[in-house]
Amino acid sequence: MPDAIVIYGAPEASADMFHVIPEGIVDPFLYVEAGDGRVATVSVLDGDKVQAQGIEVLDAALLGRDELLASGMPPHEIEGELARRALERLGVGRARVPFEFPAGIADALRAGGVELLIDPDAFVERRRRKSGAQLEGIRRAQRAADAAMAVAARMIHAGDTTAEEVRAAMQAVCEEHGCELPDDVIVAPGGQGAAGHESGHGALGDGEPVVVDIWPRDKASRCWADMTRTFVAGGREPDDELARYWELTRESLRRVYPMVRAGADCRAIYEASCEPYIEAGLPTQLSKEPGTVLRDGFFHGLGHGVGLEVHERPGLGRSADTLKAGDVITLEPGCYRQGYGGVRLEDLVVVTEEGCETLTDFPYEL
Repeated sequence: MPDAIVIYGAPEASADMFHVIPEGIVDPFLYVEAGDGRVATVSVLDGDKVQAQGIEVLDAALLGRDELLASGMPPHEIEGELARRALERLGVGRARVPFEFPAGIADALRAGGVELLIDPDAFVERRRRKSGAQLEGIRRAQRAADAAMAVAARMIHAGDTTAEEVRAAMQAVCEEHGCELPDDVIVAPGGQGAAGHESGHGALGDGEPVVVDIWPRDKASRCWADMTRTFVAGGREPDDELARYWELTRESLRRVYPMVRAGADCRAIYEASCEPYIEAGLPTQLSKEPGTVLRDGFFHGLGHGVGLEVHERPGLGRSADTLKAGDVITLEPGCYRQGYGGVRLEDLVVVTEEGCETLTDFPYEL
């Protein structure tokens, strides 16, 4: 018999758990796939929700929770013992668990004789295969992102506004589209745009570059989108340095798009994205001295998977990975100089057997 699959967590907090039980449950519990059965140790508070997903409920009361509470056992030890009893009852002596599996529960299970195999790839594969509902949620989130970015562009080009005002306006647009936009999405003017994940704050001065990087989440599916564009505040023409960064970043996108398809090597795509910058004499993670921290040029990877988490596999950078049909990924090259700012352009695409479908529908112009 294949190894059992075991997850411990709350759907509200664990993407792996929400993938199998897409319900807003805040308390953690054990989920088990063994043979043809699926079982979850939820209480009567959430039992109906879980049963509606076709999953058998094993209430903790049937595992002796009452006696454990009466014994005075500490709560964390009770949770570990209940998990052990659940697997014993289900006849599970060996299971595969995700990389993030709680150490406390793992210790209790192993002490009880259960062999646990940490298998990140197995759980990554489950999440990379998006359901129809998840993909539709990503599409809705991206439509919200496009609409919010249009509002940001108008406000930034009009001038006399702040990062906070632009962010609030984008949040309102996303709310209208059934999505939520986090408070820390990026509207970063000038040198703030070269500071990685700096959210950005303050007035947007005329002529300054403004990096706008947003990741709305569809409320119904809990799936994310992700996109970035760069603008010049006040509707001014970009200076020569910014225009150069923009041309190199557009060229980077042009080179990688034809490479994106099922079976493509992610590192090779990343290497191609670096070529325009290297040819222009600007640093990248490929060309920097090993062991040094890169803060200028193209200092980050090309992209990442998107789904129930904003950043998930596959990664398009220096690590080894391969694209699969159905992957939802970002393509986001950029070029920066500390104290000045920079340009980042980010699209969201779905990988297909023959290429990719671009979900982002917004122009690149500064």
